[in-house]
Amino acid sequence: MLPPEETTQVIRLDDHVIPRVLIVDDDDLVAEHLATLVRNAGFEVSVVTSGAAALSMLHKDFAPIVISDRNMPDMDGLTLCRTIRAEHVDNYVYVILLTVQDSEQDILSGLDAGADDYLSKRSSPAQLLARLRTAQRILTLERSLRSVIAQKNRLALTDPLTGAHNRRYFDRHLNREIRAAWRAQSRLSVLVLDIDHFKSVNDRHGHGVGDEVLQEFSRRILQGLPRQTDWLARLGGEEFAVVLPLTDLAGAQQVAEKLRSLTDESPIATTAGLLNVTVSIGVSGLEALSPKESVTVDALLDRADESLYLSKQQGRNRVTVAERRSA
Repeated sequence: MLPPEETTQVIRLDDHVIPRVLIVDDDDLVAEHLATLVRNAGFEVSVVTSGAAALSMLHKDFAPIVISDRNMPDMDGLTLCRTIRAEHVDNYVYVILLTVQDSEQDILSGLDAGADDYLSKRSSPAQLLARLRTAQRILTLERSLRSVIAQKNRLALTDPLTGAHNRRYFDRHLNREIRAAWRAQSRLSVLVLDIDHFKSVNDRHGHGVGDEVLQEFSRRILQGLPRQTDWLARLGGEEFAVVLPLTDLAGAQQVAEKLRSLTDESPIATTAGLLNVTVSIGVSGLEALSPKESVTVDALLDRADESLYLSKQQGRNRVTVAERRSA
């Protein structure tokens, strides 16, 4: 199958999503006047009278747009901007400074402090609302870009056929699991699963049917994992791995037998009809490594592969657990 051609990602912007606006001004009359203006334009509005109250509000009830006065007691608008930029890294806040200080130096200092826009209080209400619409478009674009990046990151670590994690994810995250288990001095086990006689499925029925088998097999394995912390990865072809944190070899053997049984208990429905499928499983874990062996992804995988080979050699459709090594 040829790889898909590279295409340009098209981002659809939804300008109908109305962000909340937080107004910050120590003058109650000015704050309420602004709130009425912004609310009548269709925005949801909250009002606070100090920079400290604004930060507290952002933590409790996030608002992506902040309109702040520059001159306020205790914490002025510039300090509020700097603090927002330091604290809100994951959720972007669009800050508009609205103030009577509108000299060029005032504007530059406001933008340097992290404000996205700087507007004089002598400006017309129409200008303020136009700036809010600009903020809305920019925030919509920012959300869309984040969504695209998150999707690309997810796809880079996901097997596109089965939806399981891929080999890159397996290597990276098993290494993290090993370090976590090492720090906590806890157990960790790994299963390697290989579908028996899978080549004959492809040879007899075609790769499309083989893909159907892989998808249903993956679904059954995911369904059979006992905890949310357990996870599945496709290593390549018909070979998969299951990682079981906080699980010793005895517990891993029980899980492996359950997964073997789930695969064998009923035929898999495909476009070529019902196919009987079995799986051979090798079990490894931190307990199976000798004190002299390095605790690495490769070491755990090698021991599981050795056990898988024995399962195949002894007739397939069985589970073999790696023996503990004392030296």
